[in-house]
Parts: sequence; C-alpha cells; structure tokens
Amino acid sequence: MPNSISLPLTLPCGATLPNRIVKAAMTEGLADPKNAATPAHALLYKRWAKGGSGVLLTGNVQVHPDYLERPGNIVIAGPQSEEQLAGLRAMASAATDNGAHIWMQISHAGRQTPAAVTKEPVAPSAIAVAMPGGQFGVPRALEGSEILDTIERFAFVASIAKETGFSGVQIHAAHGYLLSEFLSPRVNQRADQWGGSLENRARFLLGVVLAARAKVGPGFPISVKLNSSDFQKGGFSFDECLQVVGWLEEAGVDVLEISGGNYEQPSMMGSEGLEPVFDEAMRESTRAREAYFMDYAERIRKVAKIPLMVTGGFRSVKAMDDAIERDNIDLIGIARPLCADPDASARILSGELSEMRKWEDSLRLGPGFLGPNSRINMIKAMNGWAAQSWFCVQILRMGRGEDPDRKMSAFKAMRLYMKNEKETAERLSR
Repeated sequence: MPNSISLPLTLPCGATLPNRIVKAAMTEGLADPKNAATPAHALLYKRWAKGGSGVLLTGNVQVHPDYLERPGNIVIAGPQSEEQLAGLRAMASAATDNGAHIWMQISHAGRQTPAAVTKEPVAPSAIAVAMPGGQFGVPRALEGSEILDTIERFAFVASIAKETGFSGVQIHAAHGYLLSEFLSPRVNQRADQWGGSLENRARFLLGVVLAARAKVGPGFPISVKLNSSDFQKGGFSFDECLQVVGWLEEAGVDVLEISGGNYEQPSMMGSEGLEPVFDEAMRESTRAREAYFMDYAERIRKVAKIPLMVTGGFRSVKAMDDAIERDNIDLIGIARPLCADPDASARILSGELSEMRKWEDSLRLGPGFLGPNSRINMIKAMNGWAAQSWFCVQILRMGRGEDPDRKMSAFKAMRLYMKNEKETAERLSR
C-alpha cells in the first residue's frame, strides 16, 4: 500500500496534484538588476522538479519594485516586456515539463523591506520593525488609495502567473509581510476601514483574494499562506486566525498553508526572537511535535473543510503520513532539507528515505566566534542567521547549476551570503 504522501489530491478548483509533498516557498535572490526572472531560476526549478515534489512554491514574487524582501526578488509591476515574460515562461516550464506543479508566491514585503532596498518602507501604520542594527527603516502608513492599488497589483501578478504557465498562485499573508501586518493589531493601528476590528484588518487580504480570483477564473488554484499566530503580545491571535480561515473558505481559496511568526518572532524557522514568545494554550504541545504548527492545523481542521498545508519541522515519513491519515492535513511542506538534498522528495516517495537530516543541528557558530560574554538571545540570533545564510547559499549554487556544498561551514556561508546581498543590492536598477 502506498504511503499517504504518495497519493494525488484534487483541489476544490478541479486541479489535481500528483502527490502530497510541496517544496515550500524559499527566497531565491536570483533576479537580474531589473528584478526579472533569469536562466538561474529555470535551472533551480528544473532541479527541484526532478526531485519529486508534487508542487513547487516559488519564493516571494513582489508586486512593487520599491518594497522587496531582499535584493534579487522577482518583481512584476506593470506590463511585462517579451524578455521578462520569456524568463517567467522558462521558469514555469522547467517545473511543469518534469511533471510538477509550480505555484507563484505573490507578496509585498511592507515594513520588512531591508534598508539596503529602501530607507522608508510602507506599512499599515508608522511602526518600525523592533530589531537592532538599523536593518529596517521607519515605515510610513499607506494611503487608502495605495491599498486599493496594491490589491490590483496582487491580482495583476496572478494574471501574469497564469499567462506564463504557472500552475497556481499563493498569496503571502504570513511572516510579518504587508498583508500579515494589516491583520496584526500590534502593527495595524489605523482608524479607517482598514484598521480596528478584525473584519476591517482582514479587508485587505480578502480584497486581494477576490480580485485575484476575478483575474484567473474558477479553475486556477489560489492558495493563501496565513499565520496561525504572530506569537507576540498584542499581535494576530489564533482565535482571530480561525475567523479569517472561515472568511477565506467562503472566498473560495483552494489551499491554506498554516504558518506563524514574523521577523521579530521567527517561529516559522523554529526559533524565538528577542522578546519572549507570547505563549498561547497549545504552544508547549506544538514545540513537542516534529512539525511546528500541527496543533494549530488540527484545530483549524475541526472548523474548516478547506485543504490544509503545514510547513516547518517535518523530517520523517511517519510524521508526514500521520499528519495526513490521523490529522486530515492534505499537503506537507518541505523547505530547508531540499536545499541540501534536492532529491529528497523522490527518495521519500520511493521508500528509499524514511527520515531527512536536520541540517540546522550542525550549523552553529559556537562560543568561540561569538565571545564568552555574548547574551543568549544574541547567540540564538547569530546561529539562526548562520543557518539561514547556509541554506540561501545552497540555493544560489543550484541556480548556477552546481550541487549543494554540504560540507560548507556556517561561517563561510555567512560571508558568501553577505557578499552576495551587498553586490545584488548595488546592482539593483533604481
């Protein structure tokens, strides 16, 4: 009998996925100075498509050229040249020619746009990201007309995704980016129709979903990535998440990916931020599970029929199958392991691999690097950054047609990553 993760899944819109494994979204940083897709994207996604995942989610494709998650993001803003469209088509066909679906993740970085990209990002309200080091500027609050324009931008990018051969889209409303910021009462302190009540705070996200559906039609998959919680005092809560899930189901979303956290509280990476985690009732039991957000997904399943996807922490086939068979989760997201072992999904589906390695365990800088008087929060932050750098560098290598360098040290990865980000930011067309 095949594992549950091997079974196909038909979505509400009618599209059928070949299996239950999704290569979750990870930032690529491979765009050219005009923020267009490059041959490196096609190389990368061809490699991942051969690796066996049923769906490949792209990294952030931004709707505005001034507000990026990092230098090197693809941006689709306004009519695309034939060259830009050709780059997107090559990226899409690299995946679909190998039998996988590829969904474009559509995003706006909001106040989490790095200072290297813009000194003044935008947000619901003029509240800066509470992180040291001047990484992010103080944002200005979006005008109402700009919010309406941004809704149309999301919908336009969805239409370009369909036009250029992508199999679906995911709207990124998690991790502290713009749509997530509007959901958070801690960040969204507006007094107009876009702030205050949960209904008002969710108006932006629901407007994006409905506008995108109007552009792509009924048979094209639309997914949403949503925080189960921000895990911050005064932030978006799980009770609020449950209500938003109901609204998204009514709006006809095909898949809901459950995640959590933001840059200030990076729960999506299994880490804690500089402030204590605002612990909700299930947080301790969630820590004990292999997958970070399974307990939240289980409770969502009790009130919603929408197909659910969980990403973060999955390493064993047993945990994946249990999530599908016992907890009625529909899709399993895998991210970081596919940077070091891009063929892992195929080996899981064939039965060759029963558990993926947790590469993070070996990516530690150690007290010698950080100094004996380093505070525990600084150690956590630096080790998290080192791990993130290591995985990003492996993606850059695959975009060049190279194999991952599994023996690379965390320190070397940090140096290479910082060098790449600096050079990419300097090449951005302003």
